[in-house]
Amino acid sequence: MQNVILIVHLILALSLIGIVLLQRSEGGGLGMGGGGGGVMSGRAAATALGKLTWAFAIGFIITSITLTILAAANTEGASVVDRVTDAPEPAPATAPVSPATDGQDLLPPAPAGNTPLVPQNADTPLVPPAAE
Repeated sequence: MQNVILIVHLILALSLIGIVLLQRSEGGGLGMGGGGGGVMSGRAAATALGKLTWAFAIGFIITSITLTILAAANTEGASVVDRVTDAPEPAPATAPVSPATDGQDLLPPAPAGNTPLVPQNADTPLVPPAAE
């Protein structure tokens, strides 16, 4: 149902654009300054294009209101903000181990002749190992 009304709404919108572009320009905005027959003048022009424009405009407004009512009826009645929780997602207990490394060190082996730095404890900086 909603898709049918939406297609009719689209056709009315395109038709309204086309019919307005087909009409003769009368100068100033809203018919002011171009003589009689404008929207703001005392009597409206009774041309076929004018009547068709009003028909398309009324149909466009009716389908707009209908689509708004249908969209409001399909809502859950709850706000999007109500679905947001304040608690963050729990973090995983342990870091996953990559199956390709099997828990081994990811760094390449040190080149020969270089001695890696070894930590003494958590409070001291890294120092080279003692010579044996």
